[in-house]
Amino acid sequence: MWAAIPYGVVARLRALLYDWGWFTQRRLPVPVLSVGNLTLGGTGKTPVVIALVDWLLAQGKRVAILSRGYRRTSTDPYLVVSNGERLLVGPNEAGDEPFLMAQRCPKAIVAVGADRYELGHWVLNQFSIDCLVLDDGFQHLGLYRDINLLLVDATDAGGLAALVPAGRLREPLQAAARATAIVVTRADVPAQVAEVCRRLQATLGTMPDPIQAVFRPDRLVSVMTGTEQPLSWSKGKTALLCSGVGHAESFRSLVERIGIRILDEAVYADHHPYTSQDVERLSARAAELQAELVVTTEKDACKLAALLQHTDSWWAVRLTTDMTVGEDRLRRLVLGVGNRLKTESEG
Repeated sequence: MWAAIPYGVVARLRALLYDWGWFTQRRLPVPVLSVGNLTLGGTGKTPVVIALVDWLLAQGKRVAILSRGYRRTSTDPYLVVSNGERLLVGPNEAGDEPFLMAQRCPKAIVAVGADRYELGHWVLNQFSIDCLVLDDGFQHLGLYRDINLLLVDATDAGGLAALVPAGRLREPLQAAARATAIVVTRADVPAQVAEVCRRLQATLGTMPDPIQAVFRPDRLVSVMTGTEQPLSWSKGKTALLCSGVGHAESFRSLVERIGIRILDEAVYADHHPYTSQDVERLSARAAELQAELVVTTEKDACKLAALLQHTDSWWAVRLTTDMTVGEDRLRRLVLGVGNRLKTESEG
């Protein structure tokens, strides 16, 4: 616990310097919606971003997603992953999460770069955009956000207990007060949601009821061909699981709920850079187990596709995000972002 004290002091001081105006928070000329979290590891930012961008696109908004592009191989300071018409780079150059968002939201501009303010300006100079969506933007204090959504994982109440390196908090839990709204993800179990809310309320005092989201399996997609199968197709089939995500336990639980019989599981670190040797080992293990399928996540599938043979029976689980509590409230926040710009420009 002592090791976390210096980290906490620095994080608090940084936030205070922005509050006091010593550090400048810059604005971009279009509304900015941020989706982020307080903890290391996966809280479901990518599927939530995809869902919100789909809402905006369905309203006719021109949307750009700005992401850091964590562990991308490209050294360009700014990189367009998708121009809203086609993918321009692969998952290694882009980073796996930006590439997946570009795949799932083909009409959105997707770009990566470390400085989201400069990246935003760079994108706005090339494209006509109504709204910018920041992926993992809660700690990006240098850029003003019109909507600042904070995701908290209901299955990880323990992650709210301590700062890194003693725990998994990126900054003190009091920072949750910056959020426009809190979205509790993986909110399938009411007792887990209640425990997370109790911890937040103990720190923040009164807080509005959080929005709740669950991630549901929607279908299976062939990693190689993109062929889709309903969940019923896989029920009772045997599988080797493969994942390199921030929440492997959640992925396993999700596959079990589909009805797939899991024979073994290969768990890699988040954003694992797969190699042909990895695929050879996994294929050999699947053959040894006589597994009918190798099942992975969509994020992993982006990187695995180039390493597989056309006949390999590798399948990704496609998720859908359901807002089970507070969807109307969240829609008003998200869809109101673009409308505010229109009203201001007309005024």
